Amino acid sequence: MIVTLIIVCEIGFWVLLAAGLAARYLLRMPRTGMALLLCEPLLEVVLLVVTALDLKNGADPSWKHGLAALYIGYTVGHGHRTVKWLDGHAAHRIGGAPRPAGPPRYGMDRARHEGRVWLGTLVAAAVATGLLQLAMWYVDDPSRTTSLESWQYTAWRAAGIHGLIALTYAIWPKKAPSGERPEGARGTARPATTNPRTNDEPGTRPTERSA
Repeated sequence: MIVTLIIVCEIGFWVLLAAGLAARYLLRMPRTGMALLLCEPLLEVVLLVVTALDLKNGADPSWKHGLAALYIGYTVGHGHRTVKWLDGHAAHRIGGAPRPAGPPRYGMDRARHEGRVWLGTLVAAAVATGLLQLAMWYVDDPSRTTSLESWQYTAWRAAGIHGLIALTYAIWPKKAPSGERPEGARGTARPATTNPRTNDEPGTRPTERSA
């Protein structure tokens, strides 16, 4: 039942997200769209309550409860960033807003970006660990909570591996290809105008020679 509910929550997350974005940009109902997007955390609350009730009714703690904790943690740590990214692209493609800037690709800007993403993974691991610890205290039987404890280690192993990957971007910054302007650099060339000078305007023409 827990695994089925996780799948339902995942599907519900994307359904609510699509409905919220459609209401905001297709139906021109921003308040309704925002209300639908704000309903997404309720899915995690439902999953948390059902998991607690399952344990209360005598179910042995297992990998299903550990997976539920990790799912909730991931949603807390990375859900907002995912929604923000999709909202920006929906605003661009449907609402006519400017194209959202992508993440930096090179140098320390990319390293800082990867560090911020890793902070989301840290939050996810901390939330999952806290929920698992509450479940262990709730069951209050060390002989039955070994699997939950192993999921705590799993959460922090994942955070550690992600942290090492993010650290590589700071130790070995990715360089821009030769000839490509570094990100954030200001060029010296004058930007092109939308109303270039015509031959009827005063000034020296390219074909004229100096006297």
